[in-house]
Amino acid sequence: MTTFAILLGPPLLAAMLATAMKPYRRIVGWVNALLSLGSLGAAVALWRHILAGEVLTSGPLEFLRADALSTLLAFCVSVVGALAAWLGPGMGGDDGYTAREARRFRIFANLFTFTMLFAVTSNNVGFMWIAIEATTITSAMLIPLHVTKASVEASWKYILIGSIGIALAFGGTVLGYFDFVSLAGRHETALNWTVLMASAPRLHGPVIQLAFVFILIGYGTKAGLAPMHTWLPDAHSEAPAPLSAMMSGVLLAVALYAVIRWEAVVNAAVGTGFTDGLFITLGVLSIVIAAFSLVVQRNYKRMLAYSSIEHTGLICVGLALGPLGTFASMLHLLNHTLAKSMMFFLAGRVLHRYRTTEIAGVSGLLTTMPWTGGLFAAGMLAVIGLPPFGLFMSEFALFRAGFAAGRPWLMGLVLALLTVAFVSMIGHLNRMLYGAPAAGTAVGEGSAWPLVPLGACMAALVVLGLTLPAPVQALLDGIVEIVGR
Repeated sequence: MTTFAILLGPPLLAAMLATAMKPYRRIVGWVNALLSLGSLGAAVALWRHILAGEVLTSGPLEFLRADALSTLLAFCVSVVGALAAWLGPGMGGDDGYTAREARRFRIFANLFTFTMLFAVTSNNVGFMWIAIEATTITSAMLIPLHVTKASVEASWKYILIGSIGIALAFGGTVLGYFDFVSLAGRHETALNWTVLMASAPRLHGPVIQLAFVFILIGYGTKAGLAPMHTWLPDAHSEAPAPLSAMMSGVLLAVALYAVIRWEAVVNAAVGTGFTDGLFITLGVLSIVIAAFSLVVQRNYKRMLAYSSIEHTGLICVGLALGPLGTFASMLHLLNHTLAKSMMFFLAGRVLHRYRTTEIAGVSGLLTTMPWTGGLFAAGMLAVIGLPPFGLFMSEFALFRAGFAAGRPWLMGLVLALLTVAFVSMIGHLNRMLYGAPAAGTAVGEGSAWPLVPLGACMAALVVLGLTLPAPVQALLDGIVEIVGR
């Protein structure tokens, strides 16, 4: 119970402090930043328990539960939540935000973190659905942190499309529940994932398959899978950088977490063939749309958003490639969390200096902000899958899994699409890094200390690109067992 309290408590406490402290004081930001380290420490503690062979539970009817899959997502959410707490508005300096905006960010960003952490530690798939629905509200409040017509429109578009998706996920959850009830009768633990897994072999195949279609489309909308992805580029391009980092780095992953939970039930009920076909279809479609959208992209924040759609598609394809593919997908999820959250924070620094999100409006980045530009370039190389970064290793593992699964044509198609994305993003990056800066653009980093945690993310990506630490491998092996491969 203590570990779960330390994991879930800090963001709630920080949100209450920001609510009570009016007008906003800088101390709120510092307390929030320190509290975020508590959640991160609790996530690491969960990881240690998993490595020791334990599955932690808490509350009546095992209401909270943390296995290998929960622990990976809790760690990812805690890392990005801590970055947002330390680098977000309200920590002092000229960050372009008013005290009122900083207060609103601290309230809803912490509630956003809490809802994601609760979603990945709840054993009850009904409460998991509620938590993921709550992520829509808490994050949508922050997209128009700077109120403009475009940001308000992006927020409403996100709410409308996300709500339709989550309604479909609700329908799938209800179908799964009634299928269980028709077999075992009404039971107070009927929506517990562990109970559904134990009963999966007795569930009606056609019903649970239909339920999974609703669930995949519903949660896939939140994950940014095509063709339900249309909210994502708008929301990411208009949101403040810390929120974009949280949405791209972990919100998409939390939505995929819900899909993977139900995938395990469906695989146990009807085998893996049904889910494999759906994952390949939506995964490849997402990569196709993202790759060709990157070709014509003119906005660097939207470019990063479409890159997230591409990587979400890759994760889905990997989930259809057997145990090796599932392992590669979860490694890719971890790498993407580190890389994309770092990139959006760096994009925020670029925006603050150049006052535009247009690629054509940014030139000479290496001249004006050498360290930021260097990290941005390295991060872009990591995102497009070059060595020695972790995303190269997870993509290599994914292709290896595809050939091992006897799908060479699929791997050839994916490789061709990744090549399109690679060429496009390299071209956009070159235009930003080189050339003469616009007249009047200040030279120098300004506040450089935020580069320290972002540099730590880059270092972690290099480590994951050169080796696979034993604790990471053990955690991912545990996830493969959960999915039932």
